[in-house]
Amino acid sequence: MKALIVIDVQNDFCPGGALAVPNGDEVVMIINSMMNKFDRIIATQDWHPQNQISFASNHPGKNPFDEIEVNGYRQTLWPDHCVQGTKGADFHPHLNVTRMDLIVRKGTSPHVDSYSAFLENDRKTKTGLDGYLASIAADEVYLCGLATDFCVFYSAMDAREFGFQTAVIIDACRGIDIPTGNVERALNDMRARGIRIVRSAML
Repeated sequence: MKALIVIDVQNDFCPGGALAVPNGDEVVMIINSMMNKFDRIIATQDWHPQNQISFASNHPGKNPFDEIEVNGYRQTLWPDHCVQGTKGADFHPHLNVTRMDLIVRKGTSPHVDSYSAFLENDRKTKTGLDGYLASIAADEVYLCGLATDFCVFYSAMDAREFGFQTAVIIDACRGIDIPTGNVERALNDMRARGIRIVRSAML
């Protein structure tokens, strides 16, 4: 059973969005073109309340990309993005959402952000995705989407931690690369953890 996990292909992460990943919209057609190669397709969707703790606007004197300490872990502050019910939170209009078997919304609490499709940033609270994948006997998961060095990275590392054979489809991802070199660091860390880095043509 092969599952494709499409990470956060939303308007705010695409060109013109509040937290645009460079060339983020380029992944859409690649993702659409490979959907028929998988048994199940899951999409994740950042779905933040306006008072989300990760928004710099909720911390007077702080700027986007500053870091703060939150309940014992480091939290990067972001521009307001993917606010619940807004156009920015919608999937990219050309993404084939009719093929999605499950949509996992994350970062829905005001008090904790969520990069990973599996765990919120407190590293304790589950989204339930691990249980869903186990229930359908998925043994291989493939990840793609936005952004390589944040939500794709954390999702892939957690997928491996939960025991799934894990691969990242690199040509169907785009990264933020802040600080410079962050994408390469993420790729090296994933390889070291046993995560395969593949291309869509290899599927």
